[in-house]
Amino acid sequence: MTYRVRVNVPSGSYGVFIGEGVLRRAGALLAGLGQPSGFYILSSPRVWRLWGARLQAGLRPLAACQAILFDDRETAKRLATVERLCRALARAGADRDAVLVALGGGVVGDVAGFTAAIYLRGVRLVQVPTTLLAQVDAAVGGKTGVNLPEGKNLVGAFHQPHLVLCELATLRTLPAREFRAGLYEVIKCGVIRDARLFAFLERHLDVVLARQRTALSQVIARAVRVKAEVVRGDERETSGERRVLNFGHTIGHALESLTGYRRFRHGEAVGWGMLAESEIAVAQQRLRRADCERIARLIRNVGPLPALPHLSWPRLRAALHVDKKTRGGRLHFVLPQRIGAVGVYNDVPETLVRDVLDRLRSSHQSER
Repeated sequence: MTYRVRVNVPSGSYGVFIGEGVLRRAGALLAGLGQPSGFYILSSPRVWRLWGARLQAGLRPLAACQAILFDDRETAKRLATVERLCRALARAGADRDAVLVALGGGVVGDVAGFTAAIYLRGVRLVQVPTTLLAQVDAAVGGKTGVNLPEGKNLVGAFHQPHLVLCELATLRTLPAREFRAGLYEVIKCGVIRDARLFAFLERHLDVVLARQRTALSQVIARAVRVKAEVVRGDERETSGERRVLNFGHTIGHALESLTGYRRFRHGEAVGWGMLAESEIAVAQQRLRRADCERIARLIRNVGPLPALPHLSWPRLRAALHVDKKTRGGRLHFVLPQRIGAVGVYNDVPETLVRDVLDRLRSSHQSER
């Protein structure tokens, strides 16, 4: 069974296809794009070895394919990588009718998406996410970008894909840690807007962790629907509605930046951010303790998080204020009100953030 989720935004609409065998049917699913001058598959060497031939076979009936490979580590998510890709496309003769295909995880999707947004002032993009994190988050919604030393995703553009293909078979090759990192983002979707998804994870986490096909399809489709609904009302993050997708990210991004994008997978940093921001919500009497404990229990049941490092408060404070959600010098936090609903607040005392992180660090150390 293939699930199809429609993403409708002011700039257009596109389908997200979720299931087994979508790579083999890529040509048929992309037939609506007309006749591209060529497909340029941007991927990493490791992902290309695993899935490149299958994707290429699916696309070949429509147009010729060329692969351009690059490093998909978070440390390579920078402007220099985008310049190299643009130059490679120019040397390969990619024109305005070319279609860029992002085959890989979140880094590949973000970098390839930004490249598609700026090469020749914008060419068509197809996202083929191969990690759970990318399937439920990075590949949908049109946000693209790269990091600066000062912070995560500070340079980017909104550029919606024309199609998203989520091949479930790619998830079977993921290391356990990468798979768990994606599940933290699924939990986020449940907390912010889908209490039924959250409850499904609580009841059936064992089969989801076992990567059972039917359970995975349902979980991914529900998470994609959450993101599609939010993006529909705030495509370019102007009304503020889209900020709810950043639950766990204000603190998570700071942790990633201060540890050089090496200690945490993105989803793991978001996991710590969700734990902290739920505790902040309880302290400010915006969330019941019982709901906070449900969130914490599900996050911890997914699997172990890397330990929180000891970070000096001045450095952490500076990293928090570089975050894109800062407005007028004031931090904005997405805080849960209950499971299935969140709000955006700018009245969180910095001392509370520091105290909560200190308590979480001490608690995690004692549990170990």
